[in-house]
Amino acid sequence: MSDRWVAVLAGGLSHERDVSLRSGRRLSAALRSTGMTVAEWDADEQLLSRLTEERPDAVVIALHGGEGENGSVQTLLEMLDIPYVGTGSHACRRAWDKPTAKAELARAGLTTPDWVALPHSTFRELGAQSVLDALVAKLGLPLMLKPDQGGSGLGAQVVTDAADLPSAMVGALSYGDAVLVEKFIEGTEVAITVIEGEQGPEALPAVQIETADGVYDYTARYTAGLTSYRAPADIGDDAAAAAGELAIAAHRLLGLRDVSRTDAIIDTNGVPHFLDVKVSPGLTETSLMPMGVEAAGRSLGDTYASLVERAMKR
Repeated sequence: MSDRWVAVLAGGLSHERDVSLRSGRRLSAALRSTGMTVAEWDADEQLLSRLTEERPDAVVIALHGGEGENGSVQTLLEMLDIPYVGTGSHACRRAWDKPTAKAELARAGLTTPDWVALPHSTFRELGAQSVLDALVAKLGLPLMLKPDQGGSGLGAQVVTDAADLPSAMVGALSYGDAVLVEKFIEGTEVAITVIEGEQGPEALPAVQIETADGVYDYTARYTAGLTSYRAPADIGDDAAAAAGELAIAAHRLLGLRDVSRTDAIIDTNGVPHFLDVKVSPGLTETSLMPMGVEAAGRSLGDTYASLVERAMKR
């Protein structure tokens, strides 16, 4: 595969730019280790001309948030007829919006925490305190608040006291125009990567996440030492199998392609609850997908090299 040359897209202008750049560097190094020629390109005003003039054999998207996961960059690549690793543009849009993804999976019978999604305008126009009171009456406490779009745990917060709801709401809405409020589920947080191969989508070993305060937010994700991980997760064979089935079901039902990562909570009865899914999983030193790849006895470079080959054959 040394005759392949690939453009890795990283950076962009989302809140997750720094994380994306780190993912891009690691992915580029991994692909180079397989013999591929790799260019690292930012998603900026020069991207379209680069793609048009240089036309790589394939593109691998290491963008997180914004255009890299909401289908925008994917649409551009489809317009230019350039092969790329990852989910198609229409399915990206479904997965990008957390309430939409949860609703589709809940309709299919998958377990996900009960939730309410509200835009910022609702709090402004109908009275913030009245809306917050109604949320607590509907879902109870504790609650998990997060922006309805985006990742990396930005704006995510667990609320155990109703008095803390206003500040948590402001924090979530600072990263988006709407907030997703979920009933908090006690249990073990895991991440399950799904990789597509010749036999279809396969779930890699689940990665268990353990944080000091129980909240896997941006700081806990990207500050070495604040979070510990177990790969494979120490959740028992039955729960591990159920988590893998959940991740594959989410991948299929949402129409995802090549690679995805599902985040879930395993409750005290061993039942996995779907939280959200990423079409462009992080690849940094503390990211979860590389841990799942390693736990499966694979290398990151070979895994993505095989996905590049799949993309070029489509």
